[in-house]
Amino acid sequence: MRRTISLLLSFTMIFVLAACGRSVATEEQEEMKSAVQKTEESSETSQIVTEEKKQETEKQPNTETELSESVSASARGQEKDVSTRTLVVYFSCTGTTELIAEYVTEILGADIYEIIPENPYTEADLAYYTNGRADQEQDDPDVRPAISGSVENIDDYDTIILGYPIWHGQAPRIISTFLESYDFSGKTIIPFCTSHSSGIGSSASNLHALCSESTEWADGKRFEGGASKESVEDWIEETGIE
Repeated sequence: MRRTISLLLSFTMIFVLAACGRSVATEEQEEMKSAVQKTEESSETSQIVTEEKKQETEKQPNTETELSESVSASARGQEKDVSTRTLVVYFSCTGTTELIAEYVTEILGADIYEIIPENPYTEADLAYYTNGRADQEQDDPDVRPAISGSVENIDDYDTIILGYPIWHGQAPRIISTFLESYDFSGKTIIPFCTSHSSGIGSSASNLHALCSESTEWADGKRFEGGASKESVEDWIEETGIE
């Protein structure tokens, strides 16, 4: 009888121990499973956060680059403002004065305007001492040849660089037309002329009366035909034109 009871107790203990072992194993498995899930979730969360940060970084502007571009744009704007304060105006029938005007425009980065006669001059009109059109106009100080077109934004300019050929020792009368067509009060006019022999002489000073008293006139410069760009650069440097 005792032996039987002992056997029953032994089986009972074995069963209990086995059940406990399974319970512990089950708990360990659950804990491991939970840990794995947490690790996976943490990994996924970390990956999502990393991806979001990466996207944010990609969206963020390159501050240094954009600042540099902004400064460059600002500098370009300032350069444009400076250049547009100077206007090169010229009248040319043979291209001699036009070449000098283009040199000045290129050197300064200024705007340019060509005085185009409404009634173009022919070769016969320009023939000296033939009593042609140019001869007749220069003999009459009141003549004002019409100009085709106009400078619409003359108020934007502080300095006018005015170029013309010498006709019979003076500026062509069409230059008078131009000067009387606008208000140059407070502006600076810098004249230059082209000639094979005659200097600028009184051709510039005779134009002063056509503008208001507040117009400032700089000393003029004569260029001979075929003058080099270097000679124009030297003149601009001497004059202090900006």
